[in-house]
Amino acid sequence: MTPFLRLRQICLVADAIEPAASQLAAMMGLTVCYRDPHVGKYGLENLLIPVDTTLLEIVAPIQPGTAAGRFLEKTGGRGGYMAIFCCDDPDARGRHAASLGVRTANVIDHAPYHGVQLHPRDCRAAFIELNHTEGSDNIRGPYPPAGPDWDKAIRTDTTQALTAVEMQSPDPADLAAHWGRILELPVRKGADGVSELQLPNATLRFVQGGSEAMMALTFKVTDVDKVREAAKAQGVTCTADGFNLAGVNFKLTT
Repeated sequence: MTPFLRLRQICLVADAIEPAASQLAAMMGLTVCYRDPHVGKYGLENLLIPVDTTLLEIVAPIQPGTAAGRFLEKTGGRGGYMAIFCCDDPDARGRHAASLGVRTANVIDHAPYHGVQLHPRDCRAAFIELNHTEGSDNIRGPYPPAGPDWDKAIRTDTTQALTAVEMQSPDPADLAAHWGRILELPVRKGADGVSELQLPNATLRFVQGGSEAMMALTFKVTDVDKVREAAKAQGVTCTADGFNLAGVNFKLTT
């Protein structure tokens, strides 16, 4: 199989699924495609929302002692939890990461889906997961984590794409180089001088910040003002370029 790597999913953690999920759907014109009953065994509840062919997941702890709950406590509820990539061979990419000293934290093997989650402490800033769904060469094809009919929930009339994921670090160039080695992608400089990794469907950007965390997501929308007005109506904190929700800054562009 020809090697490939795409951003497949971003996972955010909230204290509770609601009202964050309803607010997000209302503000950005999106539809929930799935609530996974299997995450309950981890003490979590979740939901997934397609943004074109990229999935946005929100998880929330429903019992004490969960990894997601510890993440909330450690970060004060700030920062994204996981960046998930589909690829040709998760095991080979996991072995490559191990050669760099990045441990595998968990392997998920629910045929036809196979995922390798790397240790967040070794990844820095956020979890990295690499996965593949056997027989799903079509990007709109089966993707078990999002349920059997996820693609039927795609809506692009208001929000058209998730275009960038922003990591912050006291040394962003070093973090970019580290993620570049893990993902086997070259680091480039964006027009604003920021270190970037380019994927076929999104850009990973690495900016200056006081700690290492996934702090912003950029979305292409049809009308920025309309989305910001919807955010105000939902009582969500607005920023100069978007709004804050579930610990990250949602940046809006056209």
